[in-house]
Amino acid sequence: MLISILIPCYNAERWIAGAIDSALAQTIPDKEVIVVDDGSTDGSVAIIRAYGDRIRFETVPHAGANPARNRLLELARGEWVQYLDADDYLQPEKIESQVAVLRDHPDVDVFFGPVTLEFSSESPVRRELLPIPEPRDPWVLLARWFLPQTGAPLWRKAAIIDAGGWKNDQPACQEHELYLRMLMTGKRFCYSDNNGAVYRQWSEATLWKADKPKTRRLRLQIEDAAEVFLRSRGELTPERLWAINQARFETARSTWQVDHDEAARIVDTINVSQPGFVPAGEAAPPQYQRLYRWLGFRAAETIADWRRQFTK
Repeated sequence: MLISILIPCYNAERWIAGAIDSALAQTIPDKEVIVVDDGSTDGSVAIIRAYGDRIRFETVPHAGANPARNRLLELARGEWVQYLDADDYLQPEKIESQVAVLRDHPDVDVFFGPVTLEFSSESPVRRELLPIPEPRDPWVLLARWFLPQTGAPLWRKAAIIDAGGWKNDQPACQEHELYLRMLMTGKRFCYSDNNGAVYRQWSEATLWKADKPKTRRLRLQIEDAAEVFLRSRGELTPERLWAINQARFETARSTWQVDHDEAARIVDTINVSQPGFVPAGEAAPPQYQRLYRWLGFRAAETIADWRRQFTK
């Protein structure tokens, strides 16, 4: 089974060799490594070219990560693809361990597991496995933002194409937007404990971190679209509805720190969607839950602000 390992690169001269080396080091015998450079202006292209015919390589004018991913998909010859961002890397047996389980699930389109988050800016470097909790209903996982980063799954090439490919003008939440369309088109997801994808966190300059308001809005759009779709199909179970509104609530709490009115509007959406919703988890400890139920969101947040000031 040929696996295509697809690496989009943009100004990643610090990391690109490590990504390519980890792709070439995969223990599966039948693989191809393809790199598309998205108009880099640093030394990335020279580093990529040095690999010669060990990889396939193409340069394109700078257009963004998703157009590069779509071009990589066009170039891929394998039935299954492994995406790998240029600043991330794979453990040697990542793909082999997933393929071994995949053979028992021939009807699956997205085979996913946990990813390791590496804090490369810390000294010493710290790594943390990001678990994917139960229940592993992919709709619940999507709503709660637990479906993993781009490099964690193996993706059936034909399934991505059938869902419409990566959305070229999606500036953030890119894999989540694709996950949504794949679920809406009936693609099958399967979880396994196998991991081996390492996601580096080394900069605050990426869009999803630098423009947090835009990222929040894009996430809420995905939550809204999921609810509308599931409700129209009669598939909005209580667990899925709660997961969507818990995600909205967590977004509202973070938004409150910068915009009280916008946060309140998000909670208004929750109240329409699910009257009587009660939040839970780390974002709503028991005392906060009681305030939320008795006094409402604005009062609960105002009291939480007072307590934070008092603690300081």
